Amino acid sequence: LWSVKLGPEAQSEVVVSRLLWAAGYFQPATYYLPGWTLVGASDPNPRPPGRFRLEAEGETRIDSWSWSSNPFVGTTPLRGLFVLMVMVNNWDLKTQQNKLYELTGDGAGRLRRYAVRDLGASLGGTRWLFPGSKNNVEDFEQERFIESVHDGEVRFHYRGGWRERSLKRGVSTANLRWIAERLARLSPAQWSDAFRAAGYSESDAQRYVQRLRQKVDDGLNVERRP
Repeated sequence: LWSVKLGPEAQSEVVVSRLLWAAGYFQPATYYLPGWTLVGASDPNPRPPGRFRLEAEGETRIDSWSWSSNPFVGTTPLRGLFVLMVMVNNWDLKTQQNKLYELTGDGAGRLRRYAVRDLGASLGGTRWLFPGSKNNVEDFEQERFIESVHDGEVRFHYRGGWRERSLKRGVSTANLRWIAERLARLSPAQWSDAFRAAGYSESDAQRYVQRLRQKVDDGLNVERRP
């Protein structure tokens, strides 16, 4: 069974899902198709570009989870996950977007995996109390990343996630550097592949990758900021 999403989020969601997976976070299999045919459709085919997310056997969605109430509150991986959402300017952070999966098979018993899904409100700009933009490279390039560092705590320019205000408090320089170090391991080809898989033009992909790698570098050098 495949879940299909059309519109501007189809591209951005595929990229962000792959970056999360590359950083070590669980993600369901997600693909971008520039064109496809719906059998038995009443509307004309082929269909417009779409994001296809697989609901695979052995991966059962059993619940949602909250940013403020889960087994990982206060840990570096959870704070690193939030920082990654800041890096990609995902402004739509809320419980409904977070899904708890139960994995079975391969003799491993039952495993639970926490995933951030519905990632399409990314790769644009953020706004306080209002929806930001999605899949907009100009807005993404123009938005600042780190606002300041004070007593080892990082303050971001990020204006999204207003439903989860507590996430912005308590992110340390060590948390930021932790996720930056993981993303820094990606090769230029891997960065490029994430955008190629989502159907971006080479020029737009290069612009996105350049800005993302700037943020990674800022994270690696965060201790040097005033």
